[in-house]
Amino acid sequence: MKLGSYEFEVPVFLAPLAGVTDKAFRETVCAVGGKYVWTEMISDKALTYQNQRTLNMLDLSGEAEPRIVQLFGSDPETMARAALLAIECSATVIDINMGCPAQKIVKNAEGAALLRDLPRAQRIAAAVVRSVNVPVTVKIRLGWNDNEIVAIELAKALESVGVQMLTVHARTREQFYAGHADWDWIRRVKNEVSIPVIGNGDIFKPEDAGRLIEQTGCDGVMIGRGALGNPWLIPRTQHFLKYGKVLPEPLIEELIQVALQQFERVLKYKGERIGLNEMRKHAVWYIKRIKKAAQLRDEIMQTRSSAEMRAVFSRILEKKE
Repeated sequence: MKLGSYEFEVPVFLAPLAGVTDKAFRETVCAVGGKYVWTEMISDKALTYQNQRTLNMLDLSGEAEPRIVQLFGSDPETMARAALLAIECSATVIDINMGCPAQKIVKNAEGAALLRDLPRAQRIAAAVVRSVNVPVTVKIRLGWNDNEIVAIELAKALESVGVQMLTVHARTREQFYAGHADWDWIRRVKNEVSIPVIGNGDIFKPEDAGRLIEQTGCDGVMIGRGALGNPWLIPRTQHFLKYGKVLPEPLIEELIQVALQQFERVLKYKGERIGLNEMRKHAVWYIKRIKKAAQLRDEIMQTRSSAEMRAVFSRILEKKE
């Protein structure tokens, strides 16, 4: 699959997840063998206002290409300016979020709200495409609810203004993350456009990705929640799609060692207070398949320093629970 000058042998993407796919997690996914990662979604207004926290989210230093930055907003010109600023921060692909279901996003006519305003969605995409000389992609959902499915109409509109790739999360906004992703809509979108279509939704093991591609003909897959505490899912899926073999899941020792490495990255980039606070949720995700996970979860959530967090991980390593 091609996207601009990039060729993807096995296109398995780490989804942009707010509060999750920060620099520390992206580096962790790549350290275990993943290749293609996306930033968290970034506010166009905050970026144009040069908000320091937002600029920190755009730290792409040392990251391999393609460096994919996802932006969200509701105004075409502000989105265009934000895209240029992202490129100044070394982004090499701009993605537009048209699927985030969170109320705080949609109430501002952003994210999934654009599924109810296709003319605005098309104007935003057109403005960003005109403003930059890198590939522009878009991530969408099927529609607002089951009675307002607009994925095909929106996909055609976005293709017509120069969007070079679409990711389709096969749920509606009303579903949020409940129920099952309706993969058949991915197939329908793929059949209606000539640009690459990436399938997203309900990929929790490598074989899921194989079934998704077989059923829909999509050009690649994007993995979100399945990678929480499980960065190996990205390279294991790449390996399965390329060779047809499922690699074993990591042993407990490797799992904890990689969690510790991510923790050190978080501390490096965000400091003790924020780093510890953000790592608690990741740590809970990492240990979910370990014996006595509920007890360990309580210990993790009660940690008050990086030393205490390391101590919990050390005890797990010693017991290999």
